[in-house]
Amino acid sequence: MALDTSVTTEPRGPIDRWFHISERGSNVGREIRGGLVTFFTMAYIIALNPIIIGTTPDATGHLISGLPVTPENIGITIGMVAAATALIAGVMTILMGALGRFPLGIAAGLGLNALLAYVIAPKMTWPQAMGLVVWEGILITILVLTGFRTAVFRAVPRSLRTGIAVGIGLFIAFVGLLDGGIVRKPEGGPPVEFGIAGSLMGWPVAIFLIGLALAAILYARRVPGALLIAIGGSTVLAVIVESVARIGAMTDASGAVVNPTGWMLNVPRVGDLFSLPDLSLLGRVDLFGGFVANGFEFGAVLMLVLLIFSLLLADFFDTMGTVVAVGAEGNLLDDKGNPPHLTPILLVDSAAAIAGGLGSVSSNTSYVESAAGVGEGARTGLASIVTGGAFLVAVFLAPLINVVPSEAATPVLVFVGFLMMSQVTAIDWDEIEDGLPAFLTITLMPFAFSVTTGIGAGFIAYVVLKMARGKFRQVHPLMYVVAFLFVIYFTQGLITQLAG
Repeated sequence: MALDTSVTTEPRGPIDRWFHISERGSNVGREIRGGLVTFFTMAYIIALNPIIIGTTPDATGHLISGLPVTPENIGITIGMVAAATALIAGVMTILMGALGRFPLGIAAGLGLNALLAYVIAPKMTWPQAMGLVVWEGILITILVLTGFRTAVFRAVPRSLRTGIAVGIGLFIAFVGLLDGGIVRKPEGGPPVEFGIAGSLMGWPVAIFLIGLALAAILYARRVPGALLIAIGGSTVLAVIVESVARIGAMTDASGAVVNPTGWMLNVPRVGDLFSLPDLSLLGRVDLFGGFVANGFEFGAVLMLVLLIFSLLLADFFDTMGTVVAVGAEGNLLDDKGNPPHLTPILLVDSAAAIAGGLGSVSSNTSYVESAAGVGEGARTGLASIVTGGAFLVAVFLAPLINVVPSEAATPVLVFVGFLMMSQVTAIDWDEIEDGLPAFLTITLMPFAFSVTTGIGAGFIAYVVLKMARGKFRQVHPLMYVVAFLFVIYFTQGLITQLAG
């Protein structure tokens, strides 16, 4: 997208010079408008992150708030996660604007939060899981400062990077379908089934389908904030339906299903919509407990190393792809394809991972939805400051999130999965050493319900196939090391048995 040459490029003051507003052919009005559009296109994370992080128990059976799992406590926890999510996103996006001077919004990363909630937290306590996120952010920061981040990025082939992104998209979509009641886990039947005994029944499912259709239609018509509007519209409809039909929750206080056609998670009832936020999740981090949660057995330590690596890997490629995509949309890249102020951008993004762990909201990362704000005219970090300010205002509206049922929020998970699936065309399916590893990565993430398993299978298959075809030099040495670690990870049970 070319810059508007009708706008003067003569700096008009220190703010203009710092942000390069005139230099990039923009003005304050466009930056404000673009920043608000970016907020509305990514603010759905305030509703989705609590659904993922706030409803999943850890290894001790407690929610991230430390409370036991009950419908009431889930509602309390969701509000806490929503407030913290908005706060961390606001602070880090403002830092991206002020230091990175690039029109990028930052918030808890979809896919990263799923990995944390469904893979890491069930193996330890929530504070310990968040401690691993902090360590992941520290490692990324070190790699940025040493220049090693680019080397790691180049070590993983494009086909696997694409497979990881697509696999996470399918994993997210599967979670969305489960939490939306479209697919369910029946007793004594197949692993999953469509609806209830093969049929879609109940108003909550209808809300999900309406939300998915609304998101797709608005997105297709390029309406700014399409995903947020879909969540908001579905929630309003859900509140109306609940107030008239009195559907109630699907489960009772013990978690037993008593109403199959009820609301999966929280019931959409309107209460107080504005209050002082509960930010008690901030700082609930155990930096070292995760490493001793299962003792110092070799398998446990290796598992933690690989989990941190999985977080780091996903964070790496998501950020680099986002920066390039947003920069290209705004014609902000140099002749080598690099954005201005690259080191500050990567440093702020790395710090966002640390902040996400310290804030108990999962690793924060750059959002490709920022391209919508760039399309609206944003070209500088001033737009990010506007976006961050909007997130800070949203902190005080966290109780509103309790009104949003999962059936109104999870359609966006499915739609985001579709968006991530679009990258599958970048894989060379005609070359088996590229296509098969990517295929294993993509399929095993949702089928094994494990992001780590998908990544590991892809790495091993890639190395084995390259070696089988005599292409040893095409494999980066780091890939051999990581593949070997994954082999040990997958066979640790056998190794433990033989050692015993």
